[in-house]
Amino acid sequence: MATSLTKDSAGSGTEKTFFGHPRGLATLFMTEMWERFSFYGMKALLPLYLVAPGGMNMNAATATAIFSIYMAMVYLLAMPGGWFADRLWGPRKTITIAALVIMAGHVTLALPGQAMFFFGLILVAIGSGLLKANISTMVGHLYDGPDDPRRDGGFTLFYIGINMGAFIAPLAIGTVGEKVNWHLGFALAAVGMGLGLVQFLLGGRHLSERSAVVPKPVEKPELMGLLRKAMLWVIAAVVFYGVTVATGVYTLNWATVPIAILGLVIPISVLTRIKRDKELSQVEQSRMTAYIWFFVAAAVFWMIFDQGASTVALFGKNSTDTTILGFDFPVSWYQSVNPVLIMALAPVFAWLWLALNRSGKEPSTVVKFASGLVLIGASFFVFLIPLTMAADGEKVGAYWMVAIYFMHTVGELCVSPVGLSVTTKMAPGKYASQMLGVWFLAVTAGDCTTSLLSTAGVDLNKTGVVGMEATLAVVAGLAVYMYRKKVKTLMGDVN
Repeated sequence: MATSLTKDSAGSGTEKTFFGHPRGLATLFMTEMWERFSFYGMKALLPLYLVAPGGMNMNAATATAIFSIYMAMVYLLAMPGGWFADRLWGPRKTITIAALVIMAGHVTLALPGQAMFFFGLILVAIGSGLLKANISTMVGHLYDGPDDPRRDGGFTLFYIGINMGAFIAPLAIGTVGEKVNWHLGFALAAVGMGLGLVQFLLGGRHLSERSAVVPKPVEKPELMGLLRKAMLWVIAAVVFYGVTVATGVYTLNWATVPIAILGLVIPISVLTRIKRDKELSQVEQSRMTAYIWFFVAAAVFWMIFDQGASTVALFGKNSTDTTILGFDFPVSWYQSVNPVLIMALAPVFAWLWLALNRSGKEPSTVVKFASGLVLIGASFFVFLIPLTMAADGEKVGAYWMVAIYFMHTVGELCVSPVGLSVTTKMAPGKYASQMLGVWFLAVTAGDCTTSLLSTAGVDLNKTGVVGMEATLAVVAGLAVYMYRKKVKTLMGDVN
């Protein structure tokens, strides 16, 4: 790992740095890279394994429903993941536990049997939620507050680590899973997370001491009350599902549908609770009204974007020619297109926004969001072309998949970093530490909508449905653009 010898922040000596940043950034960079390696490897393999005759042998609709629920739970669990760090363990200990849970999940997935598969999936989702909520916080701890001039650059390097792991994962895990053995692919994901955990523990001395602190320790009476409530819910679930299994009425829908509904109810209830809080000032209330526009737009965006790994990927498996110059590449490799494009285009977009800002022409946050929605909708209009071409069983070129993922990536760069930024800017003071978790709930809502559609029997690979989703996104984008002045007024002095 590249380091250099530079003056420390006080200018009184020398210390090893990571490209001019605190040495601890290298530790967190590698931890996140390996965690993303395991997560995106899983993401690339999961839909293919679910439909494979040698895997779970499910139909596409069921596979999409399960995949969407899995993705939704990862982002939903980021909120309790933050609570565990803030109230119980502190960020550093929480990440250590999260990595162990993720490893256990992948090892369980590597074992045969349907029960092991679903148990492993639950463990990976829990671990990913715990880790996702806290590692970015630890990056922030390395710097001297929000005004540290190195802070933005540090997060940029960290973002590169995310996409490096995401790029390598399908090439390695996908190849082993598809070409050698599915369960061996899942085991390789566990190895990746294990490497991340080892270097996290070895590099722990370079991390900020703040990362080991529990900001607001939970009192014992409160903890016992929460444990009692949790146990009651667990007992109720065990009794309910025990009865459905014993009476022979249980199907997979009994698990996926309640979770999907919960994934829609929780975001709505959280936003409603914040919006109705009478302690918020008039300015904060106004900003929350504006934020709901962004939240709904983001949910529509992620509903389509995450189908790039399910609906679009399954089309790629069945209907695209995966041979280039005589080499037949694994379908999972398609999932490396987005991260490599992110690494290529993110600096371009950063330069573009800065150049436009200097000339006074940078689009507002509202316009960027509207553009991302229109782009994600347009990607599904493009998707209609290969869908139609392949209707008679003809294989279409891989370039159609690349074109779709290219549009997804450009849309993501208009929505994701902008959404994270506007979330931190518009968060009411009372909910400052919770609002990033609220932002992740937009992903949960979008993926749960996809799951419910699939569970209801909607074939997401049909031209009519794809056209409907494309139209929804474009109309939503145009609506956001048309009401941009109203939304900007509600945002107040937030740009």
